[in-house]
Amino acid sequence: MDGENSTRDPVGSGEVGSGGEGAWHPSRKTLLRAALAAGMAAPLGLMGVPALARTLTESGRLPEPTPECDDGDDPTPPQMEGPYFKPNSPRRISLVDSGTPGTRLTVSGYVFGLACRPLANVLLDFWQADVNGAYDNVGFRFRGHQFTDARGAFTLSTIVPGLYPGRTRHLHVKLQAPGRPVLTTQLYFPNEPRNNTDALFDPRLLMSVRDAGGARQAAFDFVLNVPQGPGPSPTGSPTTTPPGGTWVVGTSYPAGARATYGGRGYLCLQNHVAQPGWEPPSVPALWRAE
Repeated sequence: MDGENSTRDPVGSGEVGSGGEGAWHPSRKTLLRAALAAGMAAPLGLMGVPALARTLTESGRLPEPTPECDDGDDPTPPQMEGPYFKPNSPRRISLVDSGTPGTRLTVSGYVFGLACRPLANVLLDFWQADVNGAYDNVGFRFRGHQFTDARGAFTLSTIVPGLYPGRTRHLHVKLQAPGRPVLTTQLYFPNEPRNNTDALFDPRLLMSVRDAGGARQAAFDFVLNVPQGPGPSPTGSPTTTPPGGTWVVGTSYPAGARATYGGRGYLCLQNHVAQPGWEPPSVPALWRAE
């Protein structure tokens, strides 16, 4: 989980360690993030707690990772949903078009489990205020969901949200790994004056943000409370064979479709392809019992 911007190096490839002034001790999760970003495979010796740095030491060799895999982090902390969440958001990675007012913002990162391995097919549902601090409660402006890819990565294109009374700038998000509970939380911007007066603000949820030619780029890595045993698989654990019904793994379900599972009917809320772990009772973001 990314924290205060001041504790990270400029490219997010390491952290300031505790072994002396200026000592750099990249964690296994940090090295994994760099490897994923570079599209590289982890060394066999670190399968299950992968590594590979984007930055080499002066000798040209990879620096040794710290012993701990999770940077000492707990899972990403939850926060309240607030009054403006709406289900059935469209599946998309961009919440803006060419005419959308506001400072462009790109948020990217990875979703990890407790063993610091990436989680594929995690549902992320984002919603936020517009440039004036207003939420669209009629349509779906600045609302959308997506899934992490095979590397556990996600990218969101949006704008910097506006302010409204009582709150600092923030983004809302719900995450759900296949077959796991939903995490509802919020992401914050560093150096915002209202961070000091917002009762909900949590510094553990600060994104790393930098300016990029009139736009802004942010990074945040989520850690979900998903147990991960030894082995290279980053996905959730498959569930057992469905106990009867018309729901079938591999089927493409459009919004509005109906299926049965375990003797009960369900209405599909969002377009998706069924997969192990997304059984209708387990994913209220995708299915509603009828």
